[in-house]
Amino acid sequence: MSGPLRLGDDPLTLEALAEVARGNRRVEIGTRARAAMDRARRVVDEVVAGGDASPAVYGVNTGFGALAEVRISWDQVTRLQQNLVRSHAAGVGQPLPREAVRAMMLLRAAVLATGRSGARTICCERLCELLAAGVHPVIPARGSVGASGDLAPLAHLALGMMGEGDAEYRGETLPAAEALARAKIAPLVLEAKEGLTLLNGTQHMTAIGGLTVLDAEVTCRIADVAGALSLEALKGTARAFDERVIAARPHPGQIAVGAVLRELLAGSEIAESHKGCGKVQDPYSLRCMPQVHGASRDMLGYARTVLEREVASSTDNPLVFVDGPEGDEMISGGNFHGQPVAIALDAAAIAVAELANISERRVEQLVNPHLSSGLPPFLAPDSGLNSGFMIAQVSAAALVSENKVLAHPASVDSIPSSAGREDHVSMGATAALKLATIHDHVRTVLAIELLCAAQGIDLRRPLRTTKPLERVHAVIRAKVPAMMVDRPIAPDIRAVRAMIDDGSLLAALS
Repeated sequence: MSGPLRLGDDPLTLEALAEVARGNRRVEIGTRARAAMDRARRVVDEVVAGGDASPAVYGVNTGFGALAEVRISWDQVTRLQQNLVRSHAAGVGQPLPREAVRAMMLLRAAVLATGRSGARTICCERLCELLAAGVHPVIPARGSVGASGDLAPLAHLALGMMGEGDAEYRGETLPAAEALARAKIAPLVLEAKEGLTLLNGTQHMTAIGGLTVLDAEVTCRIADVAGALSLEALKGTARAFDERVIAARPHPGQIAVGAVLRELLAGSEIAESHKGCGKVQDPYSLRCMPQVHGASRDMLGYARTVLEREVASSTDNPLVFVDGPEGDEMISGGNFHGQPVAIALDAAAIAVAELANISERRVEQLVNPHLSSGLPPFLAPDSGLNSGFMIAQVSAAALVSENKVLAHPASVDSIPSSAGREDHVSMGATAALKLATIHDHVRTVLAIELLCAAQGIDLRRPLRTTKPLERVHAVIRAKVPAMMVDRPIAPDIRAVRAMIDDGSLLAALS
């Protein structure tokens, strides 16, 4: 994290998104962005100044959605924007986590900073002020179909800016007006087009999806480590990861995972101990890790490309264009439609789910005495009296099965809204929420695999695995002792999951 993020000047990557959402990096408005917003606002002001003689401009002097043909008198323009925010604040469900709200705030400020929305600069400034002060409107997680933007979630964001609804401030949830007062920030009084400008966009789905895709890239590395540790515990071979084999099918993810596995598995005593054992091939869950893990990496790379393109986009409607061939114009379009993001997040959900699918199969290899190359049943030294990791595999299977249901694409669904005017919707918000749930499950399944693989390594002693994998084993054992007699496993799963989430497990490799 290096200095404030300057909207309009600095690239808005997923890493920058996380730095603001999780690390409280400051956000400022760049000089070019400020000038662009001022130019666009003058176009809106000209429409307002023309009063009832001005042409109809959607959302400025007309109603919204199916009410777009209803003309609004110039003296009701401000009331129109306030009514829009209040009426659209219809979200339901549990509040979004703080980091998702902060990500939404940043992304909406970034849209305004493109200079095509026509809102006053103070709207963007106010979002930056709220981020800096730690005032976060309470935003219900559900209620968006992802077409005219994430309308309901963004309405709750705008409502908080107006000093209405609830907000979180310094760990306390209280009326937004009180939160603003404590932070010494004045409520925003919306003017022409500004309610619409704050609501039209894909910032809910992009915020949740962006943070999850960023985390999932790390999860891919965890999957490689877990798989390598399992391969060692199962006396597998790294021969299938030979550079020549991998290069013969040059998908970037496959090449990357093959290289990681070769590095993790080099110099193993366990591997040397069964050299020439006569075993020809390992099961697919071991042998095909580069192909399966690599495909997930490639799809997450695609999702990142889409999301980083989206965060730099103008997703408002109508958009303001200055100094065009026909002068200044406000043009209604469909940039608020979430389909590009929805499809990318659905693809990411499938990609992430596969990491758990193959991980659970490796757990089965470890606990099944018919498959585990001599390990005791369920990794229990005194099996029968002890059940070992029998039900840990069942928990992993339960999460994997639930992921299969959740991985059904949301973006293939649509349901008309706004009296049929919004007759095709993206369901991008659903795609984002499902992705986040799937990813949470995947990390827990990988925690279970790491527990089982570490137990398998213990049962291969005095043989040792490779240096990097011994370090991973040691960091697990620092928190979770080997299970030689039965005990509750849930705390152990939570402990390893915590090491995944806080980065300490991957840090052991460095």
